[in-house]
Amino acid sequence: MQNKHRKRTPEDIIIGVKPVEEALLTGKSIDKVLMQRGLQGDAVRKLRTALREHGIWIQDVPAARLDRITRKNHQGVIAFGAPVAFHDLEQLLPGVYESGDTPLIVALDGVTDVRNFGAIARSAECMGAHAVVVPERNTARIGPDAVKTSAGALLRIPVCKVRNLSDSVRYMQEFGLHIAGISEHSNATLQEVPFAQPTCLVMGSEFDGIHPDILKLCDTRAKIPMQGEINSLNVSVAAGVALYECQRQRLSN
Repeated sequence: MQNKHRKRTPEDIIIGVKPVEEALLTGKSIDKVLMQRGLQGDAVRKLRTALREHGIWIQDVPAARLDRITRKNHQGVIAFGAPVAFHDLEQLLPGVYESGDTPLIVALDGVTDVRNFGAIARSAECMGAHAVVVPERNTARIGPDAVKTSAGALLRIPVCKVRNLSDSVRYMQEFGLHIAGISEHSNATLQEVPFAQPTCLVMGSEFDGIHPDILKLCDTRAKIPMQGEINSLNVSVAAGVALYECQRQRLSN
């Protein structure tokens, strides 16, 4: 019987405490790390600290889960390499201003479906966005499937993985960006938002929308006007519509 799950290649995973530590030192992009629950020792504590400093998600799991991934001596640690290099938002944003561009950032709050994530990245790249910002937890895995769905856009548009999305939204706000939450629970429409100014579009999860704590931070909440009986759109479609309105306003100025 054919395995329905994609078999991981050796390039996808890094096995063992020291190899993962070396991967960090050499700048290899890591998506997340599975660590055996209860694992102790100075080397493990040092690795945990380094991973947190790099904003990499650590998931504590039973040893049996690690054994299912590889039969090799994993030492209780398996890292998943990311096919894209993550960027530092605090370094990227000043560079956008310095280049003379008007920043357009897309922040995704809890978008966990890989296909939606890839489609949003594709629209963001096509519409001239400067980066996609995602939290390190509760987000789609940025692996080969996401790159494929994005039609390669994830290899072109910077992705910033942040530890705390609320803190990053506040940072962008302090840096002069207008934070626009795209939500159906709003009286304003996209056309009423001045997207020609520096902007961060916030898109919420497929099921719960934007988290209330982040929604409170938004300078504007806007909905997409619709006439059909179904009053909601898939998040990737909604992002595409919002990005088009940003582009339309900027080109008309």
